[in-house]
Amino acid sequence: MPLSDGALLGPYEILSALGAGGMGEVYRARDIRLDRIVAIKILLSGVAAGEEVRRRFEREARAVSSLNHPHICALYDIGRQDGVDFLVMTTTGCEKTQRTPRDLLKQENELPRRLRTRPDAGPTRRHRRPLAQ
Repeated sequence: MPLSDGALLGPYEILSALGAGGMGEVYRARDIRLDRIVAIKILLSGVAAGEEVRRRFEREARAVSSLNHPHICALYDIGRQDGVDFLVMTTTGCEKTQRTPRDLLKQENELPRRLRTRPDAGPTRRHRRPLAQ
């Protein structure tokens, strides 16, 4: 069941589709209560019919909510509306820009320079110690 732009799913306004997989679809949305951009993952209607799949979806929600790491999205909400099961998470920001391999390499090469020029970084080691054998 693809959601159209502008549709409401609970207090979340769908802005655009981000992607789809075997179990569901992901949308960029706006939380109208807190005025923030979120990602919403919904189960496909054919998949959601199975009780085992819904239990797996809920287990995924519990697993994600127990994690706290900068590279793992935070879970804001879980819900069900009109037969649609959904998770509401932080967005990764990846949908804003498409980076080329050249951009990533440039960013990687800038890191040592940035570390050396940080005023609060203190002295930096510019040599590498050989591995102990």
